[in-house]
Amino acid sequence: MKRLTFLIFFLLSFSVLADELVLKKNHPDSYAVKKGDTLWDISEHFLNDPWKWPELWGANPQVANPHLIYPGDVLTLIFVNGQPRLVKQEYKKKAVVHMSPHGRKIPKRSAIPIIELSLIQSYLSQNRVEDMKWLEGQPQVLGGERESRYHAQGDVIYIDSQLPVGEKLGIYEEGREFVSSESGEHLGRELILAASGRVIESGSVSKVRLLSNVRETEAGFIVLPVDEEALMSAFYMPSAGNPSQTTKVIAIGNTQREAGHLNVVYVDGGRHQGVMPGQVFDIMREGDQVVIGSNNKPVQQRDRNIYDDFIATVSEESAIRVPQTHRGNLIIFKSFEDVSLGLIMLNERPVRIDDMLASPKSLKLLVE
Repeated sequence: MKRLTFLIFFLLSFSVLADELVLKKNHPDSYAVKKGDTLWDISEHFLNDPWKWPELWGANPQVANPHLIYPGDVLTLIFVNGQPRLVKQEYKKKAVVHMSPHGRKIPKRSAIPIIELSLIQSYLSQNRVEDMKWLEGQPQVLGGERESRYHAQGDVIYIDSQLPVGEKLGIYEEGREFVSSESGEHLGRELILAASGRVIESGSVSKVRLLSNVRETEAGFIVLPVDEEALMSAFYMPSAGNPSQTTKVIAIGNTQREAGHLNVVYVDGGRHQGVMPGQVFDIMREGDQVVIGSNNKPVQQRDRNIYDDFIATVSEESAIRVPQTHRGNLIIFKSFEDVSLGLIMLNERPVRIDDMLASPKSLKLLVE
């Protein structure tokens, strides 16, 4: 006799991921990898929780990048000890017929990434979050040789610091200031890359030639050495995040009021709080507080008046907090000291500032 059992469990870390993967109801038996696919995309064809792709491939968490999947590979679903696994049939190149002593060159294929890098590439290379007091002592742009307020690629600009000749620099525009909604602590200042340049003359005022520009540069922009780590490839093993403290969405990358699928958000947890690239979190919204009014009827938060607000603060019995709602999940792709950047991978409802991060849950439907 078949019995349906619903098991809700928390995934506390990669090492304690659930023993059983949940396959989608109408999953395919095989899949041919196409150009533009990501590991996340492929896993969505098979799994309810696509971020668990390392388990689907039987990945070893000690290996940084154990599976290189290429366009043209055919992935087949098999079962090993009752657990689903994807295996690949090796890509076979077509035979090369040599018509002359000069062989035909076959371009190398690129392994598919975990997520679509074009969605986060600008944030990897262009966005930083730095301590505001530290920024006060950093070099800045004074102006340029060309008589203009703005400067672009090829222009020479002046920097108010003695810099070593040949050093490559990033020129940054200051963006938003991030503050913790819980403690009021200043978490850092957003920096947005405007241009890159190289020092061509050193002195108390150094000269820098702009090599490239994303936007025009002007006086007051911050000058910092290029962040080499930002140029590293975004390959990492996903794992279940477990926030050590209350962690919230503090800003949306594109400055919109709400974020959705494949949008970037800032969260108020970074390396100091153990929030690291590759970690996956659920996004939750705190439930509304419903007040039991004078007529003994519930009053929704949006309908409350001044009296209802007063009752909510003085009487716990008259104020009931309804459960949190699941908004989606995200994967962290870049961490700073106290702030991180995440990409929303699943979006059930719009995500807003002050939505909270939680360890990912999985609702499993087991058939016995």
